[in-house]
Amino acid sequence: MSKKKKKYYTVWKGHKTGVFESWDDCKAMIKDFQGAQYKSFSTFQAAKEALKGNYKDYIGKSSKFKSELSEDQLKKIGQPNYKSIAVDAAVSGNPGKMEYRGVDTKTKKQLFIQGPFEEGTNNIGEFLAIVHGLAFLKKHNSNLIMYTDSRTAISWVKKKKCNTKLERTEKNKPLFELVDRAENWLKTNTYTTVIVKWETKAWGEIPADFGRK
Repeated sequence: MSKKKKKYYTVWKGHKTGVFESWDDCKAMIKDFQGAQYKSFSTFQAAKEALKGNYKDYIGKSSKFKSELSEDQLKKIGQPNYKSIAVDAAVSGNPGKMEYRGVDTKTKKQLFIQGPFEEGTNNIGEFLAIVHGLAFLKKHNSNLIMYTDSRTAISWVKKKKCNTKLERTEKNKPLFELVDRAENWLKTNTYTTVIVKWETKAWGEIPADFGRK
């Protein structure tokens, strides 16, 4: 007989609010309370983070992603900071048609999108997405952090160089013109944006993902 997975219960409105570790405790907080607001979560950290947010942002939204990480690993990683933007790229073939975009991490509202470009790679797209995101946030005087799922792109941005081995051709000339502009922007601008690696194994696909996997 399989062991039942433990759940944690967030109560936004009830006799008492908070995170409760059993259904009986949760039930006591919502019984005979008109307009009670509550929901179960698979981890304590997720329940705790939800308590800081709005009930309407969580109810009715089932998470299809189930992490294979242990409870201790998930607790160590924690939850994403939803006061942020997320960027990602998609490519059909390698090289192939490439595009990238940035979205609001919480709402997934698209903030910018570029492409498709001919003969691009995923790494180039991830690099361009980060630089575009940096310029976007600077233009809007925003102190939001930025998520990307590419360690390679993060390292390229730190070095202010798109370290691709892809050869320049007439076909991908517009793409490399954009790469040159991005590198120049990094060399001539300062920024305070914190770039953070998206923890895919803990949180699922990054919100900016094009959903084509």
